[in-house]
Amino acid sequence: MSPVTTRILATGAYLPERVVPNEALTQFPAATLPLIAEKTGISARRYAADDESTSDLGAKAARRCLERGGVSPDEIDVIILATSSPDRIQPATATRVQELIGARKAYAFDVGSVCSGAVFALHMADALIRSGGARRVLVVASELYSRSHLNPRDFSTCACLGDGAGALLLGPGEPGTGILGSRLHTDGAGADLIQVPAGGTMLPYERMERKQDAFFLMRGKDVQDFVTTHGTAVVNELLAELGVDRRDLAFVVPHQANITVLQELAERLAIDFSKFVVTLDRYGNTAGASVLIAFDDLVTSGRVKSGELVALVVFGGGLSWAATLIRI
Repeated sequence: MSPVTTRILATGAYLPERVVPNEALTQFPAATLPLIAEKTGISARRYAADDESTSDLGAKAARRCLERGGVSPDEIDVIILATSSPDRIQPATATRVQELIGARKAYAFDVGSVCSGAVFALHMADALIRSGGARRVLVVASELYSRSHLNPRDFSTCACLGDGAGALLLGPGEPGTGILGSRLHTDGAGADLIQVPAGGTMLPYERMERKQDAFFLMRGKDVQDFVTTHGTAVVNELLAELGVDRRDLAFVVPHQANITVLQELAERLAIDFSKFVVTLDRYGNTAGASVLIAFDDLVTSGRVKSGELVALVVFGGGLSWAATLIRI
């Protein structure tokens, strides 16, 4: 009997209808607005509607994914939701996604690893399918920073982040196809570099002395150094482990941090930047959802062909970083 591997059966994504171009960020001086596209590569982002929550975005991406895969919600065994902007502290946001899509036979839980969360969730789904613990797993990554985490006066973060969700439907496949392998890493010594300081047990809101502690904070230069160093290393590590030459990669789908980071990552990996999938110009940095949104964009565009190799590489709070290699 051939060993079971994990195949990607379908992809899906949802971007809110409200488009927010750089020119709409009028809380910042007009002279600074051209710098957003120049420094980050972002021309616009999407913001959720007032009646949309993180689970709503995730459910809409999940429905599109299931429709493309021709799979009923009742056939789903597990829902794994990656998010760093949950509906509520509890319960898991995945439980509301389960209810919204009608996947009543599935169990559902969240993964919190910030911008690396989608690949962490993908690795867990792969393990469940390979072990025989599940046949149909729905991985969803959904983020809504515009309402919960963004300081509207912080140019370094507000100008970059947007809302959106992506989804993958996974099931058993033949050896040599689908997910070939993953590598995951965490370094808790850098936990303070990317954070929302208040709202948990370390700093409850009622003990908060600075308003900005309720918002997303990032030490940009330190994070950029971490991303380019560790993002490069984890891709090299994965390719070496699987015996794959970087020249055989058809595409690289990275976390959509900013254009400078992605260009430096491509240079360090010695991979032509034309192979990098970039959606941040249209959608901004959608945190943990960005890699699945970009992967859906690649698949639905028809650019990637059956049998081609695609690497996903992510990096985020924790500090965390990871890579997955997929044969389409």
